[in-house]
Amino acid sequence: MLVFRALSLLPLRALHAIGGALGWVVYWASPAYRRQLRTNLPPTLAQRDQVLRRAVAESGKQVLELAWVWTRSGDQIRACTRIEDAAGLEAILSQDRAVLMLTPHLGCFEIIAQNHAASALGQRRPMLALYRVPRKAALRPLFEQARAHQGLLLAPADLHGVRLMLRALRDRQIVGLLPDQVPSRGEGIWAPFFGRPAFTMTLPARLAHTHDAVVLLLFARRLAHGAGFSIHWEPLEEALCGQAVEDATRINRAMERLILLCPEQYLWSYNRYKTPAGAPAPPGGPAS
Repeated sequence: MLVFRALSLLPLRALHAIGGALGWVVYWASPAYRRQLRTNLPPTLAQRDQVLRRAVAESGKQVLELAWVWTRSGDQIRACTRIEDAAGLEAILSQDRAVLMLTPHLGCFEIIAQNHAASALGQRRPMLALYRVPRKAALRPLFEQARAHQGLLLAPADLHGVRLMLRALRDRQIVGLLPDQVPSRGEGIWAPFFGRPAFTMTLPARLAHTHDAVVLLLFARRLAHGAGFSIHWEPLEEALCGQAVEDATRINRAMERLILLCPEQYLWSYNRYKTPAGAPAPPGGPAS
């Protein structure tokens, strides 16, 4: 807790510099981490070795930048964040229609909801974000404080949270979640992700299909030298059909295209290909 508080006093540029070095320390100190990162990185990825080296540093930056993102004011968040085609995004979010914002573990995914909450639009149309409480109890007060914005509502990652999201979309509000989190047994199906079966949540497609929501994919690219973040967004190209496996596959394909815009900033160390307890084994292979 004290270390986190001390880090929060540093400028973003310093945190990214320290985080980049920390990423390499963890990479060489942990064989399991090193093995998982290398295994998850697609073998067909262009310039794979270069992406791997950059991903090691970017993973460290992602951890330490939380000390900055979670403790800055809305004005400070807005000042360091720019949105590609901001007018186009605002036009979509201003419509009287349900919107589902999907943000994978790419770039600084924490800052997207914070930036929306701090905007004038966020005051008029708050976002309901699905979240999981940090495992470390010491970080929970900071986590909750960081999300205590007027334009940001929270839904826990459980049945109650799902009900809140359903209600929000029914009321034509904005809902945000991370679509590449591994769901629990009974909440997902196997679908291809970068050529491998990944247990994929069915919730995004069900939410969007039930309420005819506009589906957007977003990520915040981490700029060099701590210069801030650039939010890229795009609509889901392939319409959802209501069939679970096909819809999960289409959303995964959309995430792949997004990740390939900035592959070094994807959290490849995340255990995306694990088999949840009680879930069926992946097709064509044993459970992990």
